[in-house]
Amino acid sequence: MTAQQIVRRWAWVGTFVVGTVLYLLVLAVLTDTGNPNLFPTMILLGALVVPLTFVTFAARSSGRWLIDGPTLGGSLLFGGVVGVVVAGLLEYDAMQRLGALPMLGVGLIEEAAKLVIPVILVLFFGHRYRRSIGTGIIIGVAVGTGFAVLETMGYAFVALLQSGGNVGAAEQTLFIRGLLSPAGHAAWTGITCWGLWRFAVAPSGKRFLGFLGMYAVAVALHTTWDGLGGRITYAIVGAISIGLLLLGLKKAQHQDNRIPAPA
Repeated sequence: MTAQQIVRRWAWVGTFVVGTVLYLLVLAVLTDTGNPNLFPTMILLGALVVPLTFVTFAARSSGRWLIDGPTLGGSLLFGGVVGVVVAGLLEYDAMQRLGALPMLGVGLIEEAAKLVIPVILVLFFGHRYRRSIGTGIIIGVAVGTGFAVLETMGYAFVALLQSGGNVGAAEQTLFIRGLLSPAGHAAWTGITCWGLWRFAVAPSGKRFLGFLGMYAVAVALHTTWDGLGGRITYAIVGAISIGLLLLGLKKAQHQDNRIPAPA
């Protein structure tokens, strides 16, 4: 095993360790000095460490690196921002017309909004990305992660304001939502992109129905997560979500292994 292969294999460990150390360092300085300028950095790192670790782990889980750095970063940033903006706009419009938006509506809108960037990649950059279902799944995980990170940052900022600047309240929000995000948005978008890339690689009516089915599954998981809540719900829905995602990566590996790995 070459040094490059070792680095790629254990990159998720390095991501977690470095990210955690940086977060604790910022938190320590913030606690010691009370400098409010450090709040954004603390919130960013707290929201990012665990989700980014999960993306890095998933990208290598099939035994080969499934996504390049620019695509990973672009999916995280642009996928997350576009998803949050589109979801926020659609949810606002729906609430203006329908009143309180039911949880099913939230799930439908957010899971669709997170597909904007993946669909663009499939339609306009298909020559590069369409050949690997595994890559498509990781793009979905990255987009879902970006969405979750931005949501978590928003919730942490609100917690900070509502608590009158209590860092502990924001820290608790960051810990809970950051820890749960891999089993939430990241997994759900990965599952949906599994169906999308299966259709993109070999288009057929059956695979298009399969994509719609996986989207429906993601919406159902999302709706159950938001609608019921609680530790038991999070544990069951999270286990199902991660299980389906890992199943998708495993199945994708069988097809992707027929394609020579890039140098």
